[in-house]
Amino acid sequence: MAKLPDFEALAIFAKVVELRSFAGAAADLGLSKATVSKAVSRLEDRLGARLFNRTSRRLALTDAGKNLSERAARLLADGEAAENEALARSTVPRGLVRLAVPMTFGVNVIAPLLPGFLAMYPEVSVDLHFSDAMVDLIGEGFDVGVRIASLPDSSLLARRLCPMPRHTVASPAYLKAHGRPTHPMHLAQHSCLGYAYLSTPGVWRYVNARGEQAAVRPSGRLRVNNGEALLPAIIAGLGIADLPEFIIGDAIAAKQVEVLLKGWKQVEGAVHLVMPPGGPRPARIEVLIDYLAHQLAHQGRRGG
Repeated sequence: MAKLPDFEALAIFAKVVELRSFAGAAADLGLSKATVSKAVSRLEDRLGARLFNRTSRRLALTDAGKNLSERAARLLADGEAAENEALARSTVPRGLVRLAVPMTFGVNVIAPLLPGFLAMYPEVSVDLHFSDAMVDLIGEGFDVGVRIASLPDSSLLARRLCPMPRHTVASPAYLKAHGRPTHPMHLAQHSCLGYAYLSTPGVWRYVNARGEQAAVRPSGRLRVNNGEALLPAIIAGLGIADLPEFIIGDAIAAKQVEVLLKGWKQVEGAVHLVMPPGGPRPARIEVLIDYLAHQLAHQGRRGG
């Protein structure tokens, strides 16, 4: 009787090829590095051919590995798709959800919500990834992302949850030393602290009640890729910054900073859940989306 193909070893091999790393594949699959190495060795023994040339610094496919890699990748993708389709039809949510969130919002808002979700759905696990960069959900294999912006057109599906106001602020010490701007164009004469991941990099856009618009390219001595990292510099009086309310709200309430340009508003963004297109989505993803949507919309109605 013919033996079945070693599907597990083929899938593990495909993951090593995808990540170009035994350790990376082990971490992604939740296995030990030894288990991954043994699976690849088992496959090489079965096929009678070496699949990788391995050194301490480099991992390269042999000709046999190259020939096998495309089919192994297709086998892994088909297996994942079949499993996801079956799970989508299951009435009991179970399995892993990969969720990408902005750093500060994720730590301060999303992470405190997850214990309640995990208690409600004991068979669901969450892999929470923090980054202020615009994560490629599809390319990096995420199921759901949280984004706080005026979303550009894209192929992603988006669900708007609540508004997220922005405020242009400075400390009383800075204003005493440098004066208070009363029009967005005055910002060109001030030291402004920058954030790297604005939806319009390097540009602050404003509109007033009459519909007049202003676009400013502020400059200053500090630029960061995490908005919360600007707080010490703002409070110390190094310059003016524009930040979302979830970062700057407490400092405003404590009078550590003052809101400027009150007759003008930044083009307002919102909190969105974004998802890759296609379906049906597995129940584990749907319940997390619904839970976060309910919790964040409720927080938005309370204003924080």
